[in-house]
Amino acid sequence: MALSVRSWVANEGGKHFVLLLWLGGNTWLFMRTFLCYYYGQQYHYLHKMLGLGLCISRASASVLNLNCCLVLLPMCRTLLTCLRGSHRVTSRKARRLLDKSKTFHVACGVAICVFSAVHVSAHLANIVNFSVRYSEDFPSLNVARYKGEDPRLIILTTVPGITGVLLVLILFLMFTASSYCIRVSNYEIFWHTHNLFVVFYVILMLHVLGGALKYQTNIEAHPPGCLRANQSSPDPTREESGQALGDGRSCKEEARFQPNSPETWLWVSGPLCLYCAERLYRYIRSNSPVTIVTVVRHPCDVIELRMLKKDFKAHPGQYIVLNCPSVSSFENHPFTLTACPTEKKETFGIHLRVVGDWTERFAELLLPDPRAESEILPMVQQRRYPKLHVDGPFGSPSEEVFNYEVSLCVAGGIGVTPFACVLHTLLDGWRRFRLRRLYFVWVCRELQSFYWFAELLCALHRKLWQENIPDYLNLQLYVSQTDGLQNIPEERYQPLSSRLLIGRPRWKLLFEEIGKTNKHKRVGVFCCGPKGISRTLHRLCNSDRYSGTTFEFNKESFS
Repeated sequence: MALSVRSWVANEGGKHFVLLLWLGGNTWLFMRTFLCYYYGQQYHYLHKMLGLGLCISRASASVLNLNCCLVLLPMCRTLLTCLRGSHRVTSRKARRLLDKSKTFHVACGVAICVFSAVHVSAHLANIVNFSVRYSEDFPSLNVARYKGEDPRLIILTTVPGITGVLLVLILFLMFTASSYCIRVSNYEIFWHTHNLFVVFYVILMLHVLGGALKYQTNIEAHPPGCLRANQSSPDPTREESGQALGDGRSCKEEARFQPNSPETWLWVSGPLCLYCAERLYRYIRSNSPVTIVTVVRHPCDVIELRMLKKDFKAHPGQYIVLNCPSVSSFENHPFTLTACPTEKKETFGIHLRVVGDWTERFAELLLPDPRAESEILPMVQQRRYPKLHVDGPFGSPSEEVFNYEVSLCVAGGIGVTPFACVLHTLLDGWRRFRLRRLYFVWVCRELQSFYWFAELLCALHRKLWQENIPDYLNLQLYVSQTDGLQNIPEERYQPLSSRLLIGRPRWKLLFEEIGKTNKHKRVGVFCCGPKGISRTLHRLCNSDRYSGTTFEFNKESFS
């Protein structure tokens, strides 16, 4: 499949530009620090003692400072949501870059792990050199107490050594617990270990206070490699290193050394304070009382939850983070809003599929009687619901659906939730948006899944026909399981039956049809579903076969 340069720039250009900036910044910082310690006169004697281990350890430390600063920023969800909704970020390309915040967070985390390994390896070599190359001439430059001291003893009896071991242990726990298998099988392990970042940063501040590496403070009075009063010949390494200022030049005084001033706090204090302030704000906001209005059991183990919260405002496509202390005090799960508060209705809603321990327990608390019949209408129960904490709302790629003249929304199963809120908004009124044509493709395994939003789809269909714009919404429903398949029997759902197709969508034909109908336009493609569908759509958006139409790919993901 041929690659379209225009489409590639639209979909990949921005994130690759940021990636190059990030890689360039890391490379420049590494090389700058490396050369400073390699050629800097103030580090002449220290470099003579430690060799390349000094340069590599300090260069990797500079990269670690940068990434420990950046890794927190993508997790400031409230800040990113404000930037997305702010008039200051008017470019759609800039707003779409915010959707890659989680990817950037992961990239910074991987860089921290990689350069931590480099940093630790270089410092292990430094510790050995401190022991083997113990300097009798400059005792204050040594970390070892005597020549030949056991390097393990140096590690376990110095502040940099002890804190370094703790940092490596914490980082190992955070990295391993972030793997997909652990996050899925036991989310609480991931949650607890990831929150060790606070301890990590505190120990990191202490780590740089050890003052193990020192620089010379009196270069003017004691040029590196000069003759001391008790020397009869110049330093033999002077000519090789190119640091000597002249043969036979005597020193005015002995070399003096002092530790470098800690710089890590300058890098991380700002982002750390920003993140902690946001977490405090989110904690206060999430503690506002939430009232559960209705609970509805839908087919295929899906629960609809309608809630009410004072001063809660949200936009279509946004998501919330839900916490139920009765299930787990620490587990927080994101759910896309399927209904936003409006002037007529202050309630907001989500649809959640009962998959996994958390959702099973939560569903039992909401609907303790499993024999209760599934029904579309709200099921009012005179009883006390479990306490909930709602954090958010937060921005997501689906917010951009209305900012295109033509949009294609593709949902797989319960991935329909972000687009359900979009359809609700169109039902309230479509004229105030830029959107003039919406292609909506929904793929499900079971026919019963379409009942989740059957009323909504039919209501929107009737509204568009009444307003004489039936082509505004192009609806395609696909069911992949054909065993015992029948059409939707209810007569009121007849518009859905006529658009129900068997099997899977033929994506290439769909894109070609949209491309021919909307020549030389930018079409927003939004996907929330399995990775297989997402990869196919992403590849098609970058291909060159659509009559000049540019497809901009947007993948739903929770940061």
